[in-house]
Amino acid sequence: MSGTPGTKPPGAGTSLFEHALRLHGATPDAPLPRNGEPYPDDAYRRGRPAAEHPCHRDRIGAEVAAVLDEHFADPGTDPGVLFGRFQDIHVPIHPNPRMAGAAARGGDRAREAGRRLVVHGTDRDDVAVGLALLAEVCTEDDIPLLRTIGLLSCSFGALAAHALERLPGGAGPLLWLADRVAGWGRVYVVESLCRLADAHPDVRPWLLRTAVDGDFLNGCFAGAVAETVDLRRALAGTAADPGIVDHAGELLHVLTGCQGMGITLADLPHAEDVLAAYLGHVGRLGPSPRRYRAVAHLALGLGEGGDVGSIGPARRWRTFRDGCRALLDREEWCATARGALAAGDEDMARLAERSAGDLCSRAFGDARPSPRHG
Repeated sequence: MSGTPGTKPPGAGTSLFEHALRLHGATPDAPLPRNGEPYPDDAYRRGRPAAEHPCHRDRIGAEVAAVLDEHFADPGTDPGVLFGRFQDIHVPIHPNPRMAGAAARGGDRAREAGRRLVVHGTDRDDVAVGLALLAEVCTEDDIPLLRTIGLLSCSFGALAAHALERLPGGAGPLLWLADRVAGWGRVYVVESLCRLADAHPDVRPWLLRTAVDGDFLNGCFAGAVAETVDLRRALAGTAADPGIVDHAGELLHVLTGCQGMGITLADLPHAEDVLAAYLGHVGRLGPSPRRYRAVAHLALGLGEGGDVGSIGPARRWRTFRDGCRALLDREEWCATARGALAAGDEDMARLAERSAGDLCSRAFGDARPSPRHG
């Protein structure tokens, strides 16, 4: 049922925790390069067969729980014997009720084992089990540990976010982690922050200004963010914060193409009011490269070539697409786009290539880049 007790992957001398710490030291205020990959255990894991996934959903995590229950039943057993015990077992990387149950039954011993596995584990299965234990029995003393291992967010972000969300003081550390994760890790952390919107004074402002980072996976949480922060209310009035307005445009763009991932624009309550308020604000604020790109992407997403599964009938949005086009045709907006393109703005260059029909013709004209050829 498991590997040899107390063994570690051959040649894997660096723990994943040490690996995360080292990479974080080089990029302390940003996500780890390539989400921390490759991990130190990559070569070893490629050389062994993958554990078989349980056939039945209700069996996921059961084998791990059995190993843990056996270990916790003997109070004299050192947590170090758990290293290597999960090599032939499917270990889930998301919160799991069977593993959570084993952690609850283990109590203080589960906390001790979780800390040992997370800090010293050289195999990601060992680390994932340790993190699953801590997700249920951690204390605020574990916050630095949870934040650090959570930086390897594609593998450990879900459990780290779950653990921090459960702690009374977890919202602040989640905000710290949110600025330092990307991809799936960002999905897990933002979803937790949406559930903790009232737990810390900085959560709502962060969600209003920062949640979307341009990744395709933003579609998993964009709708939840818009609902959590009440985007209609946030844009109400005549003097909304420019940072909120610009982020709102990017949120709206994501919602035009996220069917199957989360709430879409077609499903967003009061979507027309939100769009009208957004266009009013950007018209008042005037152009910037970021603002031009957001309005152009929104116009494309609301058009006949948009994602029907996300926007429904395009005619519903015709007034707002016309409003976007009117802004994009203003001379000061065109000049801003041309200036950004001339300065080497890669995002603007991609937009110029993608622009359908004459949407951005006034801005780019002959300056539009030639189509790239593979």
